[in-house]
Amino acid sequence: MPTERAPLDRMRLDKWLWAARFYKTRSLATQAIEHGQVKLNGARVKPAREVKPGDRLEVQLGETGWNLTVRALSMQRGPAPAAQALYEEDPASHARRQQQARERKLAVNPAAAIKGRPTKRDRRLIHRFTGE
Repeated sequence: MPTERAPLDRMRLDKWLWAARFYKTRSLATQAIEHGQVKLNGARVKPAREVKPGDRLEVQLGETGWNLTVRALSMQRGPAPAAQALYEEDPASHARRQQQARERKLAVNPAAAIKGRPTKRDRRLIHRFTGE
């Protein structure tokens, strides 16, 4: 006898972050929450804290920060367009992320100047400089 599931009104924060595709696994989402990289309504929380539509989230992924409003809940991880329907990003947060992306694109790659192993001459100069 099939049972009908009631629509979700609450779910765990780590599950929601995983379903919304902010983290690849629930354990990564849990670690991020425990390290204070995710805040719910401006406060640090535990991974089992329940979220509901209308809650505000601040998610810090590396240098990128997201300010979100939870719009919907999903028990399963779906494709990216379905995941993006679970939240709404603040316009200021979106503009800040776009600006950071432009700055990263224009920045010089530090590895561009490195051209492999030092030559024999370079190595001698290094040894002379370091006194080895």
